[in-house]
Amino acid sequence: MHYRNGREAKNGDKVVRLNGGKIEAFGVLHSATPGNDYCNGNIAVVQSAHEHACMCDCVHIDDIATFLAEKGLDKRPPGK
Repeated sequence: MHYRNGREAKNGDKVVRLNGGKIEAFGVLHSATPGNDYCNGNIAVVQSAHEHACMCDCVHIDDIATFLAEKGLDKRPPGK
């Protein structure tokens, strides 16, 4: 199992799910089965009710989408 950028995927990883270069979900990967990079596993969504925001530690989500596009990670790879 591998992520869009080729990194090996493992249950327990913190992951971001993308759609057209936009972030749709953030959480912990679980129930993924080795040998399949498509439609495999689930995300246990991580959401804190209150989280402080120190602006010097934050990045706007649109800027992250731009970074992804610059690296060619904004598009889903073709199926195998």
